Amino acid sequence: MIFMRELKRSRKSLIIWSLVLAGLIIWLLSIFPQFAEGQKSMNDLFEAYPESMKQMFGMDRINLGTLIGFYGIEIYMMTTLLGSIYSALLASNILAKEENEKTIEFLLSKPVSRGRIVLEKLLAVVVNIVILNIVSTISSLIGFQFTKDADVPGKTFALLIIATLLLHLTFAAISFMLSSIMRKTRNTLSASLAIVIVTYFLNVMSGLSEDLDFLKYFSPFKYVDAANIINENMLEPIYITIMAAIILISISAAFIIYKKKDISV
Repeated sequence: MIFMRELKRSRKSLIIWSLVLAGLIIWLLSIFPQFAEGQKSMNDLFEAYPESMKQMFGMDRINLGTLIGFYGIEIYMMTTLLGSIYSALLASNILAKEENEKTIEFLLSKPVSRGRIVLEKLLAVVVNIVILNIVSTISSLIGFQFTKDADVPGKTFALLIIATLLLHLTFAAISFMLSSIMRKTRNTLSASLAIVIVTYFLNVMSGLSEDLDFLKYFSPFKYVDAANIINENMLEPIYITIMAAIILISISAAFIIYKKKDISV
């Protein structure tokens, strides 16, 4: 009951985010053929960029003239950031809104445990995120049809898709935990959005110089760096372990906190 209710409540938001993301992906991939034709002039333009700027966005390690390189910089960067924002906003709102909107009394009056409330809401978050990623993947495959002559390494593309999903689930888990702690959705939404934006800029700053390289360990965005995935054709086991640990700890904390939380009805 709770699971289906949450899917219905989040349906409009999911459709809007999916359409926007799909549109941007297909549009960007549709212009790649023209971009590839002007590769020489674009390379000359990128050469004029400061070295620090090229390092920030991985342009020093990825060839923008290839489809997978273009995908890694232009599209992957967009899907990871926008998808993380969506995931954080969705998860941060799903528990806290019951207290904020004074509907928690209705839920607790039903023959369901707090553990089941948390579980079904968590499942709704995961399903929404998976659907968004499926839409993103299908949109990418459609966009690739505009570039029939360009080859996309299947394994590398699959790794980028898996990395994106892991990143979204990581931010969703953190936000879900915050939603179990806070009572006001405004506070939860602000904190969750701040975590995504701050960690994104930590990732960007870590590429500025070797002195700031340590910042990458505080940013999940760095764990799924496109340049590393494309060049190494693998996901770093240590980063997968860290993200899995964050997800597991955050979700476990959400269950424990919500079960013991003093909920005023």
